[in-house]
Amino acid sequence: MASSETFHCSVVTPERAVLECESTFVVLPAWDGEIGILRGRAPLLCKLGIGRLRIETADEEHILFLDGGFAEMLDNRLTILTEDARRPDELDRQAAASDLEEARALTVTDDASLEARQKALQRARTQLRLAD
Repeated sequence: MASSETFHCSVVTPERAVLECESTFVVLPAWDGEIGILRGRAPLLCKLGIGRLRIETADEEHILFLDGGFAEMLDNRLTILTEDARRPDELDRQAAASDLEEARALTVTDDASLEARQKALQRARTQLRLAD
């Protein structure tokens, strides 16, 4: 049973429902910075960036790596749809380090390749931080 201080939070990828819980506070990585969510928040629809998702419940804290997507807060229900959501223990530090080196080696020839390089760098750096 949800208390008057909580709201429902769902994190979903195309492959699976990653997390369903009653949360007290959520910090999500919007494409232009972090957003904090509490119960009773006005309706929100936002584009997500690459980063760390922090979900606090009455008993624990969940940390997830997010790779873009969308978040909607409506009627005390936060729904996060993302391409990838993984717990820190699911991240491979060696693979992230390798991805970082590959991203650094990417050649920038136009705006699209610059954006791809920046996203690859951010993805690898965030995974490395969370894997530690």
